[in-house]
Amino acid sequence: MRILLCEDQDAIRRMIEALVAASGHEVIGVGTAREAVELALTEPFDVLLLDLMLPGSMDGFEVCARLRADPGTSSLPIVVISALDDVASRARAETLGATAYYAKPFRPLELLEYIGGLKAARRG
Repeated sequence: MRILLCEDQDAIRRMIEALVAASGHEVIGVGTAREAVELALTEPFDVLLLDLMLPGSMDGFEVCARLRADPGTSSLPIVVISALDDVASRARAETLGATAYYAKPFRPLELLEYIGGLKAARRG
């Protein structure tokens, strides 16, 4: 699977990239919401792993909203991985179209199982 990862903290991004790539997936990591939106709208991805608290004028919530509004990415699975672990943030992400939500620190094996389930569902 081809996975887009948007995480602004370099160490966390590298850790998630290594974890997911070790499971046989191609991972493209970016550090800003703008980069994530641009790539998702111009290149094919099977899933987006998305942090919510991102630098700049656009956060992860806005990324969800923009990608859900575009016909080309409206069904792209968006998996939130965020330090925001409150009811309001979870509800907002779900309302904006997040398919799954993992609070940091997350369990790597759970994330890999979820991605594996998406891969199995795509096969049919």
